Amino acid sequence: NLGLAAEQRGSSDSCSEASGSPVPQSGAPPAAAMSRGSIEIPLRDTDEVIELDFDQLPEGDEVISILKQEHTQLHIWIALALEYYKQGKTEDFVKLLEAARIDGNLDYRDHEKDQMTCLDTLAAYYVQQARKEKNKDIKKELITQATLLYTMADKIIMYDQNHLLGRACFCLLEGDKMDQADAQFHFVLNQSPNNIPALLGKACISFNKKDYRGALAYYKKALRTNPGCPAEVRLGMGHCFVRLNKLEKARLAFGRALELNSKCVGALVGLAVLELNNKEADSIKNGVQLLSRAYTIDPSNPMVLNHLANHFFFKKDYSKVQHLALHAFHNTEVEAMQAESCYQLARSFHVQEDYDQAFQYYYQATQFASASFVLPFFGLGQMYIYRGDRENASQCFEKVLKAYPNNYETMKILGSLYAASDDQEKRDTAKSHLKKVTEQYPDDVEAWIELAQILEQTDIQNALSAYGTATRILQEKVQADVPPEILNNVGALHFRLGNLGEAKKYFLASLDRAKAEAEHDEHYYNAISVTTSYNLARLYEAMCEFHEAEKLYKNILREHPNYVDCYLRLGAMARDKGNFYEASDWFKEALQINQDHPDAWSLIGNLHVAKQEWGPGQKKFERILKQPSTQNDTYSMLALGNVWLQTLHQPTRDREKEKRHQDRALAIYKQVLRNDAKNLYAANGIGAVLAHKGYVREARDVFAQVREATADISDVWLNLAHIYVEQKQYISAVQMYENCLRKFYKHQNTEVLLYLARALFKCGKLEECKQILLKARHVAPSDTVLMFNVALVLQRLATSVLKNEKSNLKEVLNAVKELELAHRSFNYLSKVGDKMRFDLALAGTEARQCSDLLSQAQYHVARARKQDEEEKELRAKQEQEKELLRQRLQREQEEKRSKEQEEQKKLLEQRAQYMEKTKNLLSFTAGEMDGPKEKKKGGGGGRRSKKAGDFEEFVNDDSDEDLPIKKKRKKKGSGSEQEGGEENGEKKKKKRRRKPQKGDIGSDDGDEDAAGKPKKRQPRER
Repeated sequence: NLGLAAEQRGSSDSCSEASGSPVPQSGAPPAAAMSRGSIEIPLRDTDEVIELDFDQLPEGDEVISILKQEHTQLHIWIALALEYYKQGKTEDFVKLLEAARIDGNLDYRDHEKDQMTCLDTLAAYYVQQARKEKNKDIKKELITQATLLYTMADKIIMYDQNHLLGRACFCLLEGDKMDQADAQFHFVLNQSPNNIPALLGKACISFNKKDYRGALAYYKKALRTNPGCPAEVRLGMGHCFVRLNKLEKARLAFGRALELNSKCVGALVGLAVLELNNKEADSIKNGVQLLSRAYTIDPSNPMVLNHLANHFFFKKDYSKVQHLALHAFHNTEVEAMQAESCYQLARSFHVQEDYDQAFQYYYQATQFASASFVLPFFGLGQMYIYRGDRENASQCFEKVLKAYPNNYETMKILGSLYAASDDQEKRDTAKSHLKKVTEQYPDDVEAWIELAQILEQTDIQNALSAYGTATRILQEKVQADVPPEILNNVGALHFRLGNLGEAKKYFLASLDRAKAEAEHDEHYYNAISVTTSYNLARLYEAMCEFHEAEKLYKNILREHPNYVDCYLRLGAMARDKGNFYEASDWFKEALQINQDHPDAWSLIGNLHVAKQEWGPGQKKFERILKQPSTQNDTYSMLALGNVWLQTLHQPTRDREKEKRHQDRALAIYKQVLRNDAKNLYAANGIGAVLAHKGYVREARDVFAQVREATADISDVWLNLAHIYVEQKQYISAVQMYENCLRKFYKHQNTEVLLYLARALFKCGKLEECKQILLKARHVAPSDTVLMFNVALVLQRLATSVLKNEKSNLKEVLNAVKELELAHRSFNYLSKVGDKMRFDLALAGTEARQCSDLLSQAQYHVARARKQDEEEKELRAKQEQEKELLRQRLQREQEEKRSKEQEEQKKLLEQRAQYMEKTKNLLSFTAGEMDGPKEKKKGGGGGRRSKKAGDFEEFVNDDSDEDLPIKKKRKKKGSGSEQEGGEENGEKKKKKRRRKPQKGDIGSDDGDEDAAGKPKKRQPRER
């Protein structure tokens, strides 16, 4: 950046100088009689002349006197004035031109051009003086004089080239008239395309408009037109090459400029910057030597001074930095150069920890700096951070980031600043910046930790991931121990996620780490240990290890008796155990330390509200809101609104009071929403008030919107369920109550159970309602409202049973028993019930109704008993009939079984007889079958004997006895094998058989065939 500022300054200097001082280009005609080194002044009314030698010019006043006396023509005045200027006698030069304006002889042809030249020359001189002048008032006066002179010249000849060139250069000096200067240079070039001053002027304008190619083209054209242009033209070309990133060509251009003019400071600075930017030891040495040469030539050149200041800053010679930068600041009127000087001064004071001086110069640098020079804003932002002004610091770094959108350090600082903001939009911006930082530099531990801290509020899982990355980098790459702060934060995140085991592990690790680090900084790490111990105690509370939690809280209080949060937690634990008085004592202990502590007063107020002491509770919350520091405390306002809302639930109310309380609650909830438009609890409260006013549909819409925004508020679920009950959507209400119990309550909550029982009661599910109420009574046996509701449900169930003629004796007796219990409960409640929660007269009414039902109970019992006896008789008769039927069936089965046994016995005897009779027959048949072996087709149907038929019949009677015979027949009788073939071959076999004769034994053959089939297939079945 230093280099760029110097180059820009060099370019504007070179351009204005190269444009040419209008003095030597005045355009004055030659003197009437002029010899080398002298000028002749004609004497008035004679032919004689006075010759003035340039080497021996008299005093200006004397010359003016002669010129006036001889009534000399104007062009001679101008020629003499220019000679005085060349000899450095600028005072006489000005006197001559001022006198010439009044006393110059205009009695000759074309005197108007000389008039214009006189005015332009004097104006150009004033312009040069204005450039050099440091005093702003004098500078302004010189510019005013030049403006008047150019305006007068405009009236004589407006469109003369030299006049337009001088005027254009003057416009360039003023800075804000660049377009006007451009138009005048353009006009001159249209008249004379190769006019070098106009070309150089156009080059200067193009450069300042960042058209570096255009500027280079104009410089080249000027050089081609006149190769003998001064070194400043090469200098301008060098700056164009730098901007076009053609650094070698720039180096050549600067070198050529030095060849043409060894004292060209701009070229020396340009080469020095190129050398320094190489960042090599030899290059830096060469660069510093070039700057030293430039300083020797021009000790007041601000470019040189600023670059030397920059060099000595890195050499840590801060006194030289301050001397050179201050000198540069006072030797320039160019704001870009002044900004550079102030920046050098500021950072030298910054590194010396003189933050007040640093702040002053950073701020001054930002006032002078161009839009592209943002380094002063970076330093100023750091000063604002030191002063604790985060808002202004953020604005400074935003300007830096706008110029350099992906600058790593700026994004990191802005991310850190915005992370601490209460504005969610800024926190989102911080998240975005830090994510980019971690993507660009994945090993930046600080960025990961900052990102994790932002994500803690909205994205716990990713926060844990970021902490995990930071931990891994510390352990693996930095090889350092994980700080106890990070371990504590990770434990807290696990606690919020419900990972209590993991949370405990990290809290204990944090305590161990803090104990180890306490050797180096005992005070700091002891403070961290206290915080971690408190977190560990909260963890023990969540794990229901209340004894451990209490021990830790009390240990902290022994060492740090002013740790208010410990008193509050001890009180909260006592409150949760039901010890309201002990809880109140702990909260009052906290108030002894800080009597205006809002949390302590809120907790005491909540104790009163829990006991339905609305007045004392209201006063506690109002006290918080009266304090200036907590007058807009959201929690207290919501609690106060809830108190007014709770009073609407009382059974004894008048309409006016009810409306007044509704309006107060509504006003408070609206006030909360004005302070915090996204407060869901206030929106829920408004929905509740609307429901009380009877706007059920509107209330449901409000609750639904709140539930869409978050599903973590139990009251919204309950209110939606209440709305369903009001709309008689009892099934939906029951489901909502049950879901609420599962989601939000680890143990049975009597209030929600009562709501659920009410919904079940309304939809007629009395038995389920009874079970729910009994669960609630088990938790709160002394709750009179629960007692009333149980009695009411028992009464309704008993009434239903008694009126049902189909009820049996057991059910009726049980109903009477429950009715008696309900009667006793109602009697008790009508005398000692809680008047604030229900109407005692109603309990008395219900007791009388129970009494009436009990008076009719004997009738119902007698009816049920009679019905029961009849049913018993009927059942006995049915049992007797069933027994007779069973006996008859049993007898029939026994008879059948006996008959089957007898038949079986007869069959066995008959078989034995058959076996005895056929022993000889079996032997004879076997001998007969062994005979005719050679016959291939054994035995047609006609050859079979009657005895064979008898044999086949016997085999069929008992297949087990026939098995060995079957095997014999299979071997010996090929014909029988053919006859006992497969079923699918039967048709062919039947065709081959001869037609049987009448009286033949074909029927026996059919029997053999039928018997043969199973015998032959039996081995396959096995």
